[in-house]
Amino acid sequence: MKHIKQGHYTGERPLFSERELFIEDTVFTDGESPLKESADIRLENCVFEWKYPLWYAKRIRARDCTWLEAARAGVWYTEDVSLERCQVEAPKNFRRCNGVTLRDVSFPHGEETLWNCKDVLLERIVARGDYFAMNCEDLHADGLVLYGNYPFDGVKNAEIRRSRLLSKDAFWNCENVTVYDSFISGEYLGWNSKNLTFVNCTIESLQGLCYIENLVLKNCKLLNTTLAFEYSTVEADVCGTIDSVLNPSGGKIAADSIGELTLQEDRIDPSATAIVCRNKEEG
Repeated sequence: MKHIKQGHYTGERPLFSERELFIEDTVFTDGESPLKESADIRLENCVFEWKYPLWYAKRIRARDCTWLEAARAGVWYTEDVSLERCQVEAPKNFRRCNGVTLRDVSFPHGEETLWNCKDVLLERIVARGDYFAMNCEDLHADGLVLYGNYPFDGVKNAEIRRSRLLSKDAFWNCENVTVYDSFISGEYLGWNSKNLTFVNCTIESLQGLCYIENLVLKNCKLLNTTLAFEYSTVEADVCGTIDSVLNPSGGKIAADSIGELTLQEDRIDPSATAIVCRNKEEG
């Protein structure tokens, strides 16, 4: 493997289609696509300052590297890529990639990041930006801290653990998603999804958890969560109070108490949903 140390590259495609490189302490300044169509590349302590550094690449390992803000759309159409202890300041990173592993990575401008990717592993990620991880498949996240609206729109086959999401309209149009031991705050959570499960989670959401087919909540807390479950089929075991429930389509909702329960016979069949309030008679 060829070793490049303290390199400085400018211009377009300086290392186009290169193979088996160990690139260390190197800066890629002005010039697009420095490593386009490369393969078997190891990067350590490198800096990318301009657009499209890794497109159509394969088997990329980056550690302690930095993507500055102008290095936008940095990793697209790439297979088998991993980043560890990296700072990715640029938006629109990771698009239509397959086999993405990110550990201890920060995305301070994470708008439109991780779109249409498959086989994604995220560990200890901090991201700020809207539309994070749209249309991803086979995604596993642990320790994600996210500030941004509309994340995980259209995600399929996802598992998220020990995360904190400050996110309006999270998990829309999803299928087969389970969230464990996490905190989620943001209105309109989970609409138009199928097979959406929350386990040991704390949720705060105005008009959240509506229009869902097969919604499951196990040992969850719903803080300031109003007008919940509208037109959802739901199996919910909630600790504490649900402020209000509106027109669920069917299933069972159990909580210590429900502040306001609305079941409109002209819109749903009230008998299709069992309502259990543990601190008073069944409603």
